[in-house]
Amino acid sequence: MRSACRLSGRVGPVGDATETIKEACGVFGVWAPEQPVSHMTYLGLYALQHRGQESAGIAVSNGESIWVDKGMGLVSSVFNDHRLAALQGNIAIGHTRYSTTGASEWCNAQPVHRCVANVNFALAHNGNLVNTAELAVEADLVSGEIGSDSDLIAELVVREISAANSEDDASLVFEDAFAAVLPQLRGAFSLVVCETNTLIGVRDPNGFRPLFLGRHPNGWILASEMPALDVVGAETVREIEPGEMVIVDGSGVRSRRPFAQETINPTLCSFEFVYFARPDGKLIGQSIYAARRRMGEQLAMQAPVEADLVVPVPESGIPGAQGYAQQSGIPYADGFIKNRYIGRTFIAPTQELRRNAVRIKLNPIEENVAGRRLVVVEDSIIRGTTLRETVHLLRKAGALEVHLRILSPPYRWPCHFGMDTSDRDKLLAAKLSVEEIREYLEVDSLAYLDIDRMLGAITPKRGGLCTACMTGDYPVPVSIHSAKNVLETV
Repeated sequence: MRSACRLSGRVGPVGDATETIKEACGVFGVWAPEQPVSHMTYLGLYALQHRGQESAGIAVSNGESIWVDKGMGLVSSVFNDHRLAALQGNIAIGHTRYSTTGASEWCNAQPVHRCVANVNFALAHNGNLVNTAELAVEADLVSGEIGSDSDLIAELVVREISAANSEDDASLVFEDAFAAVLPQLRGAFSLVVCETNTLIGVRDPNGFRPLFLGRHPNGWILASEMPALDVVGAETVREIEPGEMVIVDGSGVRSRRPFAQETINPTLCSFEFVYFARPDGKLIGQSIYAARRRMGEQLAMQAPVEADLVVPVPESGIPGAQGYAQQSGIPYADGFIKNRYIGRTFIAPTQELRRNAVRIKLNPIEENVAGRRLVVVEDSIIRGTTLRETVHLLRKAGALEVHLRILSPPYRWPCHFGMDTSDRDKLLAAKLSVEEIREYLEVDSLAYLDIDRMLGAITPKRGGLCTACMTGDYPVPVSIHSAKNVLETV
């Protein structure tokens, strides 16, 4: 069997002038013989671009070889028709990345690729392991040998395959080796894997990050969110269950359960509803848009205020602001125009330019703002720097009062399951009281949605959600030393 891997990309400086929360990654997979799988994956990644804007990559198998193309930046800047045309095959996976373990560099862009014995595979990962350092030490992987927790997973599979030394069919050898490695992993991992003849998807036993199975007229699709299925013409079949491994090949779709039953504990990240997921999708059977609107309604009941207009901080604050307006009876209006042609990777080398750069993304509508008392609805406050500048813009545009309403409780604890907030010292609510935050943001009033109200707005069941970033109650034990550069200290 011939194995190949083509790696190409562009390296450039990446800055994040917003200093806001960074999303979990997006993953996508296609099993569709005789279809343009690389183009389908490109469209799927485009629909998942909000989940990661540091790098993008696609791996394609033609039944004999796997070819990988990836680069730094947005999907549209990494790929073009020429590059996609070079990726011909029957199976493909794709990835959009925001880094949580491993630096934001080309070498850590995904999918990761490995060839060992007669097995050839590529892997894309959404989430973050909490036992990366422990596994690296056990495997005797020295500092610099691997660059990310995703790279670590691939390396552990390689070692499992080598230890098995089996002459069986390559696809079965890989499947068994992969299933043997999975129970060793702790933390968040929704994975899509392209083996030469097989597409595999898996969710960790907690199901921290979403993963969907879709039926395409010519095959099967795996995707982080439902809208990515819609954009390629696939119908949603179901969510992959926590702890489930789905295998797609020429025989159809089947499931394996590689995790011990006692480890299965569904705790989907609640911030998928607050911020991450697109509002036109669903999770655990609940509409994202409807949940955010209910959060706004609850916030209006919890923290009413006399005002002239309710305005959102776009985009994720829009449904909540609409709910707040409907419940309160205060008119809803746009307070900002958002530049939709910019990602989160524009560069601002000085503090002065970083402050001014807020206006690149948001600019007040003076006619709606001037002389009015505003209720400003935002999804969350992480570090607060950008929101402070946003409030200054409203004041400069003539707002008489600014009453800030947040659709989630205070974000006080680091997330170790796929969000880049591992440093608690940088979380505003970990250091300041609500009143101190109000003073720092220079708003007339500030209210966060109570956690019980938030959970009730998301789902009537209220359980089955991770709220660790708000409560400090982690569903999986974590190390206080977990950080993006954990592999550099192994």
